[in-house]
Amino acid sequence: MKEVNAKENDPRMPSAAKPYKPPVLSAADLPIDYAGFLAVILGAVGVIFRYKLCSWLAIIFCAQSLSNMRNFETELKQVSMAFMFGLMGLVTNYIGPARQVNNTKG
Repeated sequence: MKEVNAKENDPRMPSAAKPYKPPVLSAADLPIDYAGFLAVILGAVGVIFRYKLCSWLAIIFCAQSLSNMRNFETELKQVSMAFMFGLMGLVTNYIGPARQVNNTKG
């Protein structure tokens, strides 16, 4: 009996309900893709300083950025650049020449 009274006294109008539509944002107003930014930075650090961990993290952040891509055209360029940095870092670390160690005995 309480259910019938609750339906009769409900002030909401189901006929006036509209589905939610998110506001349309331009490409300049989208939030920063932090995973893509970190992928580029870590990839560059991995290539320059030959850190394997940075190169691996760049590949991982690149995959995360690729899966969360919102603006296809601009973010694809950033993700591809980060992937190439990470890949170059891995190639130079694992296949490239070994680091030279200075052994000075004095």
